[in-house]
Amino acid sequence: MTTFFNYDELTWDEVANLPRDVPLVLPLGSGYDHAQLLEQLSGPERCGLLPAFPFGWRNSGLEIPDQIFWQYIINLLDSLRDDGFSKVYCLAPSGIDPQSSGISHQSSVFLRQPHVSTNQAKIFLPPDSERDKVILMPIGHTEQHGFHLPLSVDSIIINAIANGTVEYGNRSPNLATRSFALPVMPYGVSTHRSSFAGTLNAGGRAFEDFWLTVIDVLAARGFNRFYLMSGHGGNSSFLANVIKYAGERHRRAFCATAWLHTSGRIGAEALEKYRTSKIGGMGHAGELETSFMLHLRPDLCKMEKVVDEIDFVSTPDYYMDWIEGGSLIANPPWDDDTKTGAYGAGSHATAEKGKLWLEAAIAEKANHVEQIHEQHERREKRRNEGYGLWGKK
Repeated sequence: MTTFFNYDELTWDEVANLPRDVPLVLPLGSGYDHAQLLEQLSGPERCGLLPAFPFGWRNSGLEIPDQIFWQYIINLLDSLRDDGFSKVYCLAPSGIDPQSSGISHQSSVFLRQPHVSTNQAKIFLPPDSERDKVILMPIGHTEQHGFHLPLSVDSIIINAIANGTVEYGNRSPNLATRSFALPVMPYGVSTHRSSFAGTLNAGGRAFEDFWLTVIDVLAARGFNRFYLMSGHGGNSSFLANVIKYAGERHRRAFCATAWLHTSGRIGAEALEKYRTSKIGGMGHAGELETSFMLHLRPDLCKMEKVVDEIDFVSTPDYYMDWIEGGSLIANPPWDDDTKTGAYGAGSHATAEKGKLWLEAAIAEKANHVEQIHEQHERREKRRNEGYGLWGKK
């Protein structure tokens, strides 16, 4: 009998120890028949299921051009192949054929089934009724987080923050937060992925093309306020490029991002108030992310395996902490500075801190949503009054 396991609930050292011939399947959406999948794979002893890709393909509810969509998927599959896995598959709805779109790749990696999804094809993501809201795009990742945390950390945290932001506005009579959250994207960019097993990489250019096209599609449908919310540091520089390109293409939209979460005015104050680790204790899989996970998913935390690593090479203008400082931007190999894949002091984490920091992160994002609304509304008023060059159009 086949045992299914969730790939993103493993730690990276557990992925490193997987047999390289174990099948790994990346599904487009959900609702597939596992019995049929086993037939297609000839009944393996074990099968790993990767996080479902939420949208982008035909009839997913939010469609983007095939060439851009499939490059993202293929880069993810190739990440697993680079780690030595020989049986890597994409599970797609019947009728979806990447090769008919000019994508050159082994056809054997694409499995197809009838698809039963909670998102019906006739329902758009987001629904047209949400046009006056800020569209939140939570983007996490599937990557290593030391010996003690699963690969899903970034996605779990940013999804909780995005959904909490929507709920925050709904329950606050004095705050007119109007936002709608897309399903969390569990795949981002990791330029360091070769250092530690299990980490995927969508590729910087494919990532930028994908998210810029998502904005293009939504702007064409009348949406004009977007907030790309990242739970993973490796996404940040690429998201900055996305919003710059989007600003050129869609001059009457307001598209924003921020460096991670819990890092602005509200978040920074909460970090300083409750942290017990010194600077360097919150770089990656440290006090902050571990606390979030102890609050949100304690069942996935293996605190008996935590290793504090703060002995990385730092200088006044280059160091690693959640809110990074200094004027130098660099990307040295991670295995220069960490043996376990952690930058920080996870042993300082507690579920209580995680709860407090989650509340601060949500309050910060809700505040950002209100600022995005204000920015858009004030700018539209000026435009409509003919301010500057707008009066000559």
